Amino acid sequence: MLKQYKIRYFDFKLVFLVSALSVIGIIAVGSAAPSLQNRQIAGFAVGLFLMLVISLFDYSVLLNLYWLMYIFNLLILALVIYMGEDTNGAQRWVTIAGIRFQPSELAKILIILFLAQYIYKHKEHFNTFKCISMCCILFVIPAALVLAQPDLSTTIVICLIFAVVMFTAGVRWRVVIGFLAVAIPSMMIFLYLVLQPEQKIINQYQANRIVAFFNKEEYANSIGYQQEYSVMAIGSGQLTGKGYKNNEISSVKNADFIAEPQTDFIFAVIGEEFGFVGACVVIVLIMLISVECLLIARRAKDIAGTVIAAGVGAMIGFQGFINIGVVTYLLPNTGLPLPFVSYGLTSLVSSFIGIGFVLNVGLQCRTK
Repeated sequence: MLKQYKIRYFDFKLVFLVSALSVIGIIAVGSAAPSLQNRQIAGFAVGLFLMLVISLFDYSVLLNLYWLMYIFNLLILALVIYMGEDTNGAQRWVTIAGIRFQPSELAKILIILFLAQYIYKHKEHFNTFKCISMCCILFVIPAALVLAQPDLSTTIVICLIFAVVMFTAGVRWRVVIGFLAVAIPSMMIFLYLVLQPEQKIINQYQANRIVAFFNKEEYANSIGYQQEYSVMAIGSGQLTGKGYKNNEISSVKNADFIAEPQTDFIFAVIGEEFGFVGACVVIVLIMLISVECLLIARRAKDIAGTVIAAGVGAMIGFQGFINIGVVTYLLPNTGLPLPFVSYGLTSLVSSFIGIGFVLNVGLQCRTK
């Protein structure tokens, strides 16, 4: 399982990028919720350790356990539905052996790993109707369990990851075009139905967020207040921000106008305290991490490595885009953490695990 690798193939650049982004997260959490900063530091240390360990294990060997990964994924997701802890109308957390974690965060990585090996095993006839259908069916089962929690935002992210995985695996363009021809009209119909009074498609709190997004002025002081204040906080930071842990009375964060600023709205804290410059640094780091993963995917030794690196890159890129889109009021409120930055040990450690696999793919990349 352990192999002899040449140190020059280790992607120190990727390690630096994720470490830098995580340090920014630790600093931001220290301002948003000082009592949680030590836990974030501990999560960073554990995640960094796991990343380095996993990067030295041959992913090709670990992927032989892909069916066990799949079954384990289904079990922990099902466990959330039956034994999960209810928070704000959703069951997303479960406690096992005294450890409280969010299975849907780990599910993203397990889905990528499973699909990587499944596609590799069926690469000779991947573009057949049977294989593509099986990939879709095997993906829909864990996705449906995540949606049932309910966790619509994470479901959207893993659907986007699945689309990238299938595309990078080499699905034919006619399949992509056919999918888009069905998906785009379906999304428009879905949004129309959700916006109707007394709709029963999704939970009411989810529908309220969509309604508030399309009617910003009407719901600015009620359903959409958190996004309104987050935009205000980012704008007030101007170019260089108000300063770390500032005591200004006009601070949106200090006035507690943003609920749970250490998690989904951590970007607003960064924008207010470090300004446009700090916000741009976070955006650029997320973009560079995603691009670096995609570059590794292009050089992977096999299709499994390509899927792993592209899937993890897509996960970080899409989740970062959606989180920042919500905080800047470009998207409806979803409740997704900002990768490597938001407080949340499950999300942080899972992201590091994903990068660990990407690093190992990079260690085994084609040299020419």
